[in-house]
Amino acid sequence: MNITFRWYGRGNDTVTLEQVKQIPGVKGIVWALHQKPVGEVWEKEEIKAEVDYIQSFGFHADVVESVNVHESIKLGNEDREIYIENYKETIRNLAEAGVKVICYNFMPIFDWTRTEMFHPLEDGSTALFYEKGKVDNLDPKELIHTVASASNLTLPGWEPEKMARISELFEAYKSVDEAQLWANLEYFLKEILPVAEECDIKMAIHPDDPPWSIFGLPRIITGEASYEKLIAISDSPSNGFTMCTGSMGANPENDMVGVARKYAYNAPFSHIRNVKIYDNGDFVETSHYTQDGSINVQGVVEELNKQNYSGYVRPDHGRHIWGEECRPGYGLYDRALGIMYLLGLWDAHEANKSGNKQ
Repeated sequence: MNITFRWYGRGNDTVTLEQVKQIPGVKGIVWALHQKPVGEVWEKEEIKAEVDYIQSFGFHADVVESVNVHESIKLGNEDREIYIENYKETIRNLAEAGVKVICYNFMPIFDWTRTEMFHPLEDGSTALFYEKGKVDNLDPKELIHTVASASNLTLPGWEPEKMARISELFEAYKSVDEAQLWANLEYFLKEILPVAEECDIKMAIHPDDPPWSIFGLPRIITGEASYEKLIAISDSPSNGFTMCTGSMGANPENDMVGVARKYAYNAPFSHIRNVKIYDNGDFVETSHYTQDGSINVQGVVEELNKQNYSGYVRPDHGRHIWGEECRPGYGLYDRALGIMYLLGLWDAHEANKSGNKQ
């Protein structure tokens, strides 16, 4: 298990790499060029500058999250070829800098959806919250305002230039159902996977967050059946998943221990986090501690340990604790606690395997 920490870059994150270096067990930084407009080529020089900076702290920069997919590719528009070629060039440039895994998603318009960024919890902390009834009856523009007003820092998937085209995009997606979105994903993968394989890079698609349709938009990476469908598109070793226990696990029908058991081999990258799911379909982010939420985090780590999982793992959304002011879900303190919990579980399972029970 290769522990990593997501970081948004110099001048774009309240957390510094000096601070991350003080968290035991962190080997790498999950990064991206967040200032780049979606669809543009990531140039070698700017990639090298970021990788060199990360490595100067003793971290590897093996995982990029995310190289976002342009909406023209998801929509299957005529100009998608331009953006696919740009994506291929970015893959090649990242490989030259030593990148091993690229996380991406294929969610229409919204990369993730929450209705409250700082929902108060019983312990005095705050966390990201999803209120199903509100989403079911909300104008998407209201949600955009909620997200945009939550932080002065960029929020992945909610880029201002894309949000400014929201009405146009919703109109375009009226002709795209799940079958068409799958077809557009298949077209994209068959174009880029040969390049990724040639570059020894694994493409790791992130599940939809949440894993069901919102605002009438199609969602396709939602559970085990979608994993099987993705595998059927291509058996390339570069065709993989990001196993996110909180995103896919927000649907209680998805048994994340079972998913880990069956698909860990296909997941070069994993986000391990917890959510508490309510009977009405609402859910809230919690600490990583198994007992605090609805996801069997302990069972997931146990299953990964049984398989001697060597993929990249990071804690995901954390609570906002001890008065920290940060990007919603991406503070320092609770994610550091999450890392220590995951490492503690892993070490305990390692000791049990070796018979060294202390």
